[in-house]
Amino acid sequence: MPDALLQHPFMSQTALAECHADSMVQAMLAFELALAEVQEARGAVPQGASAEMRRCLESHTFDSAAIAAGIASGGNAAIPFVKQARAALPDALKRYWHMGATSQDVIDSALMLLLKPRLAALDALLLRCRTAAITLMQAHEQTVMVGRTLMQQALPMTFGVKVAHWAIGLEQARRRLATVELPVQFGGAVGVHSGLDELGLDFMDALAARLGLSAPVLPWHTDRQPIHALGTALDAAAGAAEKLALDIALLTQTEVGEVAEPSAPGMGESSSMPHKRNPVRCAMIRGAARQVHGHATVLLNATAQPLERGLGEWHAEWSPLVDSALLLEGALEQAAVLLEGLEVNPEAMRRNLAATGGGIMAEPVSRLLAPVLGQDAAKRISAEAAETARLQGIPYTEALEAHDEVKAEVNGKLDVEALRQATDPALYLGSSLAQVRRAMAWLDE
Repeated sequence: MPDALLQHPFMSQTALAECHADSMVQAMLAFELALAEVQEARGAVPQGASAEMRRCLESHTFDSAAIAAGIASGGNAAIPFVKQARAALPDALKRYWHMGATSQDVIDSALMLLLKPRLAALDALLLRCRTAAITLMQAHEQTVMVGRTLMQQALPMTFGVKVAHWAIGLEQARRRLATVELPVQFGGAVGVHSGLDELGLDFMDALAARLGLSAPVLPWHTDRQPIHALGTALDAAAGAAEKLALDIALLTQTEVGEVAEPSAPGMGESSSMPHKRNPVRCAMIRGAARQVHGHATVLLNATAQPLERGLGEWHAEWSPLVDSALLLEGALEQAAVLLEGLEVNPEAMRRNLAATGGGIMAEPVSRLLAPVLGQDAAKRISAEAAETARLQGIPYTEALEAHDEVKAEVNGKLDVEALRQATDPALYLGSSLAQVRRAMAWLDE
């Protein structure tokens, strides 16, 4: 099966084991049995009917393949499922099965039930990421590295700050996901509980409580804000994980070597080059995230649905919604392992800081020279010294002190020690340390 080779490897294997055709059938059954129970509790169904339904159907073996085949004629899985279940009930109970419900009530509610444990799993994984990130931030709050803009060396920062940004992105996504509601769906054919009158809203609220879902203000057959909120929250979390993976992949490049993915037997091996150690976990995260982004587009484009029932828009949501959760769970499993076992190479960070001969410190040098030599001259001299250091392979400090215009001012208006300090990356970290500590305080809230 292509899915097992092309799609499933990017998903959480735990989630895949819990989300399949039979799981969906069981979720639909849970909705229908809960509906019968709340209706019985309010006198709409005879006493004992719901218990008898449960006795008959919980032990019944549903034919998932037949349900799948029936979608072609009915348009969704609920229709053949309801037929199978009704056929398994005694004649006296058949009329009370699926009473007042429509197929969309079953599918939407079942999807919410299917996704509820997935959101709990995502929250647990994001908490793992947060814990691992805080450990890295504490260990590297003063580990100096070069910051890069437009893929080029810019100014010094600390590795702790970089990790802080990963952690904040993931934690923001976690907190956003935690606010997403999974509402029950129950409205009947056109969403106004036809035939149930005012009892319909009472049934809806009681059904939400029994299933552990949220109670919507009204049925939401074509008000797809709950799906929009969930889809975009999943996509935001995927983006945060992708940012982490992209940064790590760039820092693992052979010429950079500032970090490495956790080692494991066979992990990252090439099919043809024995020397390679590919950032496979990063690739898996980014591959999963790109698919989530695509699914989010489908969900966003299905937000506006016609009249009282979607015509294809609703149907288009099912797979992207579930797949997004499974892909994100797979990506976060990899992200947690990355953060927990990331190999950090401070020596490589120091080496790369020196790659320009110290030229990345031209900005603070220019600031120091400006009051003495003027703004334009300071900028020109600091740049000329950086180029000399690069071409001759000498320290930037040396190139500066040898510059004729600088030598003319040394011991006069320029302090040699101040000049040397201005070229030390460790002394030009801005608010790096304060940012790490502020981030940790926010993460601990």
